[in-house]
Amino acid sequence: MKEYICIDIGGTSIKYGMVREDGTFLTTGEMPTEAMQYGGPGIMEKAKKIVEAYQAEYQPAGICVSTAGMVDCEQGKITYAAPLIPDYTGTEIKKTLEKLYGIPCEVENDVNCAGLAEHFAGASRGSRISVCLTIGTGIGGAILIDGKVFHGFSGSGCEVGYMHLPGGEFQDLGASSVLVKKTAEYKNMDPAEINGKYVFEQAKQGDEDCIRAIREMCEVLGMGIANICYVVNPEVVVLGGGIMAQKEYLKDMLRESLDKYLLPSVAQHTRLEFAQNQNQAGMLGAYYNFRSRH
Repeated sequence: MKEYICIDIGGTSIKYGMVREDGTFLTTGEMPTEAMQYGGPGIMEKAKKIVEAYQAEYQPAGICVSTAGMVDCEQGKITYAAPLIPDYTGTEIKKTLEKLYGIPCEVENDVNCAGLAEHFAGASRGSRISVCLTIGTGIGGAILIDGKVFHGFSGSGCEVGYMHLPGGEFQDLGASSVLVKKTAEYKNMDPAEINGKYVFEQAKQGDEDCIRAIREMCEVLGMGIANICYVVNPEVVVLGGGIMAQKEYLKDMLRESLDKYLLPSVAQHTRLEFAQNQNQAGMLGAYYNFRSRH
């Protein structure tokens, strides 16, 4: 059974592992990205060390990369990265790693990888059309049609975080980072003193400010997801990101909000699910992306 190196590059951490053809991991690890300190060149140095360490122990048949930023999948190149990762735009991951190590490499955006992981081994398995959203510091989106990522004309398909809603952009109104800021504002606290876990713990104990902030977030998410559904008409919408670990608390609230903005005839054909692959989603999706190209 062939084995593949998987690398998932995020703004905070780089996850890596060796995966077998059947999608099971032989080993996994994690290291800090240190993006602001070392930027794109530093990320590439870390990726090289990961590949070299695995090549010394295994015979990898390919390198599968999931990464933050906009990606030209054909060239395996970063076409745009937010200021969170300096000097990353223009980084030629595929070309660099293939030239150095002589094995094929494929690169895909991390949210698209999460969508692929859910399609092949998660909440949207078997669906014809699905949307996967990751709710975190921002909001990322992926559309999958018949198991393939829809990239759009120039590679920026489903950049839903920039979608305009009353009051601003979708990700400026509905991301989990906004939930923390709003809660802090309502409670006259420093946002640095609290996090999402605090907000949900307090809400479960009946804290009105926390409940209000969560309800407002769900309202925004319901409106944004409904807008996407009117365009794409997916069979299933999968929600991921750390905050979605609170699915028991959020599911009914989000469903209610989504139904408020969707016509009943559309709502009854739109499933709302929560991501199943959590920490391994990026790596697993990177592998399925590689497999779809070889």
